[in-house]
Amino acid sequence: MANTNITESIEALAAEIGENIYIDIAKWHLYLSNAKLHTIVAEKVYPLITAGKSVDQDEVVQVLESIPVKIGGGTKELPLIDLLPQQSQGNLVDILKRFQQDM
Repeated sequence: MANTNITESIEALAAEIGENIYIDIAKWHLYLSNAKLHTIVAEKVYPLITAGKSVDQDEVVQVLESIPVKIGGGTKELPLIDLLPQQSQGNLVDILKRFQQDM
């Protein structure tokens, strides 16, 4: 039963992230849901909001640095943090803080 609640929470978080956070490529905004990255981000950041302490921007950045994104048909990989503009990073932290408060 608890796993169902966690799964639902991660899915809700993934939906929120996917609709509001984007990567910026040559001034084109590709939302994480369209890039199929929203679920992996939600799964990786979920422990930060359940850790019992306030979400910290530095920890979020570390998580984003650990998520590889394949580009050029998989010929190269970049950390997700390198593709997110500052605004998206800040918005992600805000989403996580709101989500944490609502838990």
